[in-house]
Amino acid sequence: MAQQQKRPAAVNNPPRPLGKGPRGPVLVHEKPKDVLGTLKRILSYMGRSKYIFFILLAVMLAITVLNLAAPSLQQKAIDTISGVDYKNLVKYLIILGLVYVLTSVITYFQGWFSAKLSQTTVKIMRTDLFRKIVTLPIRYIDTHNHGDLMSRMTNDVENISNCISQSIGSLFSGVLTIIGSLVIMLYYSPVLTLISVSTIILTVLFTSVMTKFMRKYFTRQQILLGKLDGHIEEMVVGYKTVVSYSKEKDAIDKFNKMSDSLRKTGVKAQICGGSMGPLMNIVSNVGFVLIAGFGGYFALKKIISIGTIQAFILYSKQFSRPINEIANQYAQIQTAVAGGERIFAVMDEESEKDDNSNDREFILDNVSGNISFKNINFSYVQDKPVLKGFNLEIKSGQKIAIVGATGSGKTTVVNLLTRFYDIDSGEIEIDGVNIKDISKNKLRETIGIVLQDTVLFSDTIRSNIAYAKPQAELSEIESAAKTANADRFIKRLPDGYETVLSESGSNLSQGQRQLLAIARAVLADPKILILDEATSSVDTRTEMNIQSAMVALMKNRTSLIIAHRLSTIIDADKIIVIDDGRVVEQGNHEELLEQKGCYYNLYQNQFAGIAT
Repeated sequence: MAQQQKRPAAVNNPPRPLGKGPRGPVLVHEKPKDVLGTLKRILSYMGRSKYIFFILLAVMLAITVLNLAAPSLQQKAIDTISGVDYKNLVKYLIILGLVYVLTSVITYFQGWFSAKLSQTTVKIMRTDLFRKIVTLPIRYIDTHNHGDLMSRMTNDVENISNCISQSIGSLFSGVLTIIGSLVIMLYYSPVLTLISVSTIILTVLFTSVMTKFMRKYFTRQQILLGKLDGHIEEMVVGYKTVVSYSKEKDAIDKFNKMSDSLRKTGVKAQICGGSMGPLMNIVSNVGFVLIAGFGGYFALKKIISIGTIQAFILYSKQFSRPINEIANQYAQIQTAVAGGERIFAVMDEESEKDDNSNDREFILDNVSGNISFKNINFSYVQDKPVLKGFNLEIKSGQKIAIVGATGSGKTTVVNLLTRFYDIDSGEIEIDGVNIKDISKNKLRETIGIVLQDTVLFSDTIRSNIAYAKPQAELSEIESAAKTANADRFIKRLPDGYETVLSESGSNLSQGQRQLLAIARAVLADPKILILDEATSSVDTRTEMNIQSAMVALMKNRTSLIIAHRLSTIIDADKIIVIDDGRVVEQGNHEELLEQKGCYYNLYQNQFAGIAT
């Protein structure tokens, strides 16, 4: 890992308020910047399932036609009663019953196709996003908030999924229903249509005013919910620290205070939200009363029939319902488009480049491990150099230790050798071949790394050791574990090598995790080995065990050791002392102590406690 204080600061996007979704919290209304462009890209993903998409549209069209036909059939049935035409009454009732049954059946398939389209689309999108993330440069991962990247993979994709499953069909059906209902209403009575439309306009205006009034409460509620969730997460993650300092009461008091604020805001939000339905019903019912009143007058004048009034009221409901639904889905669509922008922003990032024009010159089996750093200059942030004219020659099989104060550039050397970052100027060569002319896959197969922070996966111990060589036989894995002094503790576990590790191997001690990492490196059999402060977070006794394993691992390999504990590198062939991005001293342990320079001061501070 790079020196943290030298990296560009991570992009910490402010948290967006959370709302409730069918699978947990989802992000609430956020305005996108390029609505049209993002919608086109989302539609292009839906287009990969075009057969499902067109079937869904056909199903929605069928449902709309059936819904528009039902009120007309009711009108005819009612008018046959007043005309005492029972034969046609039975016919219309049978047809009406079939329409309702068929509508129910097709509606079921509409839900099925909507879910199918939604999940297929986001699966493709999520796969493309994951593929992009695993090809992003290390620099991008280091400079962007990891939680924000996870949010794009989860919350943003989920918002798009919800929008597709709930909004696409409704929008298409809603537009058709509005047009169809308006045409039929005009056909029945232009005057009643005018009355119905006027009340609907009043409903829309009233909804917009109420929505603005309620939004502040719901937004505040979701912000407070997000803060409360964050507080709970902090307490769970930092529980040992809370208990160690006896801060349980403070944590409870803070939780109660935040919970009380959420309760008060939630009550206001729910009251406002709950009042919307009754108030909208009042406005709608006023419209129906006006239609019934004027319709009754027209019926008395023999202008329209009783059945027409009934049909008109139903068409009026059908006309207003999609308008309200579209208005309610506007925020969800906006949030989905905003999420799409965030997803596509990652997808549009440049993937890690791999310039390997002379790769044929580099044959893995022939690598001896000679490394040259020639006048290297590098900075994580422009105009803030970390390495300045760095030069270092390492011969095959040598054990080289790199020491220096925190932030001096030790780990940066590792990042450049593995091409996690590319140098600003200079050259790094392995066996005389510029590493820029070696494919990154080949380069990284040549190098094995054991880090301070061991990375283990939620899998068996066997799979974790064989991570770099999954085809390895169990006998090879056991041999590697024995070399790393890990075989003994593995066999004491209930399932031995088939023991499944919990997240990050938390069911093992730090020392055991480190031994597994060493076993993994042994099995990979790299030509060049990097040990980045591999014993800095374990006790002295465990360090001796790990040190013994590392000695076996480093045998006949070119090795670079980044160390804070100087006790681990006393026997190194050469010790390189870095200060402010430059090599200031080099030699073996005894030679550097005799010089009484930077290394001498580091050694005395660590072992003798002498102030310098």
